Amino acid sequence: MLTIVLPLSEAAGEEPSPLLPHTAEIIFGFVFLILLAIAFAKIVVPKFEKAYADRTAAIEGGMNEAKQAQAEAKAALDKYNAQLAEARQEAAKIREDAREQGALIIAEMREQANAEAERIVTHARTQIDAERAQAVTSLRSEVGTMATTLAGRIVGESLEDEARQRRTVERFLADLEASESARQAVGTDG
Repeated sequence: MLTIVLPLSEAAGEEPSPLLPHTAEIIFGFVFLILLAIAFAKIVVPKFEKAYADRTAAIEGGMNEAKQAQAEAKAALDKYNAQLAEARQEAAKIREDAREQGALIIAEMREQANAEAERIVTHARTQIDAERAQAVTSLRSEVGTMATTLAGRIVGESLEDEARQRRTVERFLADLEASESARQAVGTDG
């Protein structure tokens, strides 16, 4: 269409169309556009590329730091869990040792209590035997004195002779013990 319009306007002898620029302006505009594209490619594009590369590096660095921080956190968590497990094992061991020591202490205390009880029982038996012997001796003497006095009243003569008195008392007590033994034997058999 351009080629058709140009010959018509030149043929008519009219002035050039205000809608169509001059050839020199087209060339100058085209050269300026090329220079602008070259300047843009040399100055602006590298700055954009550098900014893009910096931004990419920053993002990748941040991601790497985040991965490293996550790995460190996981390692710290693993270490904490290991320490916690170790502490639990140690606590269980301490509890078990305490139970064992408690059982030993209880056994020792029972042994000491049994030994003390045995000692007290032995002492009490010894004391009872001594008191029994003393009571028997005292009783023999009193029974002997009463028996001789009573026998003297019954017989009508004095049994003041000590040898005779002792023989009489011993014979009386022996008869008493024999009759007591016979009663117990009959009571046990029946």
